[in-house]
Amino acid sequence: MSSKPQKIGLITATSLVIGNMIGVGIFVLPAALAKYGSISLLGWVFTGVGALILAKIFSNLSKIVVNKSGGPYAYSRAGFGDFIGFLMAWGYWISCWVSNGAVAIAIVGALSFFFPELETNSFYSVSIGLLLIWFFTWINTKGIRESGKVQVLTTALKLLPLAFVIVVGVFFFNIENFPAFNLTGNSDFATLPAVAVMTLYAFLGIECATIPAESVEDSEVIVPKATMFGTILTTIVYVLATVVLFGVLPTEVLQNSPAPFAEAARLMAGDYGGYFVAVGVIISGIGVLNGWILITGQVPMATAKDDLFPRIFKKENKKGAPVIGLVIGSLLSSAVMLMNFTKGLVDQFEIIVEIVVFVALLPYLLSAAAYVLIIIEKKLHANNWVKTFLLGGLGFAYSLWAIWGSGRDTVFYGFILLLSGIPFYLLMHWHKRND
Repeated sequence: MSSKPQKIGLITATSLVIGNMIGVGIFVLPAALAKYGSISLLGWVFTGVGALILAKIFSNLSKIVVNKSGGPYAYSRAGFGDFIGFLMAWGYWISCWVSNGAVAIAIVGALSFFFPELETNSFYSVSIGLLLIWFFTWINTKGIRESGKVQVLTTALKLLPLAFVIVVGVFFFNIENFPAFNLTGNSDFATLPAVAVMTLYAFLGIECATIPAESVEDSEVIVPKATMFGTILTTIVYVLATVVLFGVLPTEVLQNSPAPFAEAARLMAGDYGGYFVAVGVIISGIGVLNGWILITGQVPMATAKDDLFPRIFKKENKKGAPVIGLVIGSLLSSAVMLMNFTKGLVDQFEIIVEIVVFVALLPYLLSAAAYVLIIIEKKLHANNWVKTFLLGGLGFAYSLWAIWGSGRDTVFYGFILLLSGIPFYLLMHWHKRND
């Protein structure tokens, strides 16, 4: 273990939040939203408000549960005890390494824009996907400061094409292109939740600055700032980008475009504009993969330090990186990625990706509840109970609504996935008893 642990500052912590939220999906999401009409802008606003409420809860919790890594796991455990804390860590950890496998596939898909052979040659696709996973695993073994530098760079580079489309797009904006308010034929009341659930997935990651809290300088101050700054900036980018695309591309073109940002950039700056955005998509995926591999090592390490995960996960190298945890996570991510290139397993892969959304959302719900519970137990905010219950209640209600919106099958199988962790919890207790 290093005598002087590596620490990251405000810029790196903020880039971890922004970089882990803005992934490959945002570059195609406006096309899906255009099919609903401009009501989808209300979906962005509704989801953005919900995300900001949760970001505020995570910010406040990072000031109460001080200098403790693990984020949602640590907060759930502080509020509800070891068992719930373990289940949150178990589900969240699984969601991380499954998502990394999916992100690697998405990056290979983005690379096929320049190398069409990747669409037909599975050997090349698999090789590049595995190379990406293991290259960024290696980067993360060099310590949080090194992976943080990659995160800052990729976050800045991924924001460039989005900023280009937003700023230059203003000069190509035509209000006549704007889609009608509701194109679905259903009521506004029924359409808004469907749109909001779609936009919600683009906000997963608001908690990322809280997870390596012990490795953040002056974490009581920086983690809350990074969480709020990152969530606010990301919300602004999402809303402005969607508004501009709605005004630049005709609705029928936008609805059927596999790469709406590239399409808009090509309209503004020719083929080079399209290439610029296509490179941005690849860089965006690379940044997300780097950031979530970091989180995949940090969550089990924090849990193992509390003796709720096998102690092998808390072993650190000289750079303070949980190297064995990173390797285990990336082996599992590699297996998930390989599933998608195996005929007959593609459907199961899609189901697994849907399930991880539930096990990523549940920690939000329990963190919101834990926020109120911890404040009650510690008798904090004694003169401001209304504010505490209002913030915690809104966060809980929003998270519950999001879980409901993720679908019956997703919740059912996600719950089964969480329960599958119980034997491991019992095994950990048996080991503690016999130590």
